[in-house]
Amino acid sequence: MCSSSEITGLLVDWGNGDKAALEKLLPLVERELHRLAHSYMRKENPDHTLQTSALVNEAYIRLIDQKNTHWQNRAHFFGIAAQIMRRILCNYARDQHRKKRGGHALQISLSDIAILSEQKSLDLIALDDALNKLALIDERKSRVIELRHFGGLSVEESAEVLGISTATVNRDLRLAKAWIWREITHGS
Repeated sequence: MCSSSEITGLLVDWGNGDKAALEKLLPLVERELHRLAHSYMRKENPDHTLQTSALVNEAYIRLIDQKNTHWQNRAHFFGIAAQIMRRILCNYARDQHRKKRGGHALQISLSDIAILSEQKSLDLIALDDALNKLALIDERKSRVIELRHFGGLSVEESAEVLGISTATVNRDLRLAKAWIWREITHGS
């Protein structure tokens, strides 16, 4: 098993242009990227046509395209990976929803968010729209939701990525959950 400091070192080296660091890094983060993608895909409809490996591959392509990113640490990397995966799935859902394709919006369950009942699942597009609206009002709260519930980062890792205290992460999380719940259930 690889340490966080080793991954952070490789990320920094890669950010500084060291191609060999990227080659060493990829096998070390592959398992975590698959875990993250699997977490996303578990929330999708069972008949979803996008496979976990395809999501990882698409995210990988976009991650290595990050030319001007100065990676801070492992948590920062996986936070960006979570954001990229969320965008991929939202774009996929929008494509499937278009009338010319005759599809329906994909549903995801947000059982991870305690304020939502287990029986309900929310439309991924509606959730993405709500997170985007929240980002316009308070970008940090939107990022906290993204890092914690979509990126799978701990409170401590989220605090590290955002440069805030764990108490602030917890407070932002509570407020953001309430805002998203109100936005999705009552509309704008």
